Amino acid sequence: MAKQAVSFTLNGKTVDVLVEPRELLIHTLRENLNQTGAHIGCETSHCGVCTVDIDGESVKSCTLLTVQTAGSDVKSVEGMATADGLHVIQQAFVDEHGLQCGFCTPGMLMRAYRFLQENPDPNDEEIRWGMSGNLCRCTGYQNIINAVRTAAKNLQQA
Repeated sequence: MAKQAVSFTLNGKTVDVLVEPRELLIHTLRENLNQTGAHIGCETSHCGVCTVDIDGESVKSCTLLTVQTAGSDVKSVEGMATADGLHVIQQAFVDEHGLQCGFCTPGMLMRAYRFLQENPDPNDEEIRWGMSGNLCRCTGYQNIINAVRTAAKNLQQA
C-alpha cells in the first residue's frame, strides 16, 4: 500500500508525515512523531487515554485515521506546558493528586483542557459528565474532579 503525505499542525508546529492510508493518529503520534504522552489503551474509543485536541474538539486518536487530520490543528499533552512551567490544568492535577499510576493522565489532561474551554465554570456534576469519556482504573475519580474544579478556578483568576 502506497504511503500518503499528510501535513498538519502539532502543538503549534507544522509537521509533514508519510503514513499508510489506514494508519491511526495514535500510532503516527507515538511512532512517527515521538509524541508518547497519549497512550494506547482499549483501541475502541472507550477509555480515553489517547485523547488529543483537534480543531477545538476532544478526539480519541485511536479511532481517527492520520489522513483525516490533514490541515488540522492537533494539540497533544506535550503541547500543554510552556518554558515557564506546567499548564494551569497540569498544576491542578499535581496539587489535587488527580493522578495515580499516570496512564490515563495525558488523556484526562487533554479532555479537561477542552472541557474547561467549553464550560469555564462547571459544577461537580458537570465535571463528572464532561470527563465521563475518560476512564481511570486507579482512583475513585474524586481527586480528578477536584483537579478540574481547581483548574477552572485558577484559569478564571489568570
